[in-house]
Amino acid sequence: MEFVACNLCGSSRARLRFPSTLSRRRDQRPDFRCTSDGYGIHPPIVQCLECGLVYTNPRYEAVEIAETYRAMEDPLYVLEREGRVLTFERHLRPIERLLGPGRGRRLLDVGCHVGVFLEIAQAHGWEAWGVEPSRWAVEVARSRGLRVVEGTLREAAFPEAWFDVVTMWDVIEHLSDPMGELREIHRILKPGGWVVIHTMDIESPFARLLGPRWPWLMEMHLYYFSRRTLQHMLERAGFRFHHAAAEGRYLRLGYLATRVRALFPTLGALLSRLVRAARLERLPVYINLGDLFTAYACKPE
Repeated sequence: MEFVACNLCGSSRARLRFPSTLSRRRDQRPDFRCTSDGYGIHPPIVQCLECGLVYTNPRYEAVEIAETYRAMEDPLYVLEREGRVLTFERHLRPIERLLGPGRGRRLLDVGCHVGVFLEIAQAHGWEAWGVEPSRWAVEVARSRGLRVVEGTLREAAFPEAWFDVVTMWDVIEHLSDPMGELREIHRILKPGGWVVIHTMDIESPFARLLGPRWPWLMEMHLYYFSRRTLQHMLERAGFRFHHAAAEGRYLRLGYLATRVRALFPTLGALLSRLVRAARLERLPVYINLGDLFTAYACKPE
């Protein structure tokens, strides 16, 4: 484990917000899969006394985290494709309302996993690229004919001012150095280009209501942004912040029941039985509890 300073302002002054719960973990290995059900299991989570950024500290060393993601496999993610297609179709619509249709413009999805969003963007006329550390996910994406570079964004070394749009869907909270990632995105974006970031909102009413039972407090998450702290980080990285909006996702009822079961075993078991009895496992439902949001910012011309 390593101690880190605030990634937004550099201060080392912080207060403990949520004590470590790693002793509850069933396995000795960290579980960083997208479909992990390790809700409520996390290292100490602190809040910077200077700028308010919330992050884990101490935490696993950056090298260990990177290797974990490179070796990660997550077949359940592929099985939940239907809900993810609906979610990414919904995510793309406000981008195109703001920027217009793709028309061959170049888009990069950072942490693209198996490339579902790339497929959606490509079908809408974008020249879609992805970068992903998981060897397994890259192989799945490339088998579908997608342009995916294996590794991190910095390892990909894309040309300067090359992309029109860069997206990060549920990625920034996993990064050891989100400020450094945003500065690299600023470098590879064309002047007037846009960055679009989807993440959790730790200051949302739902997160505040649940407190330590908020499900997104997980071992894989290193940073817990609010709309305010993400705006400040974007601006310090050189972007002009445009707006942020709450945005949920689609889940199949069968998959949703497994998520509920991980948090509330009795309720989840009952929901699973009801869903199976009604044969509604594959029915997609849209969930928006207000604790996920998408931020939009541009690189000044």
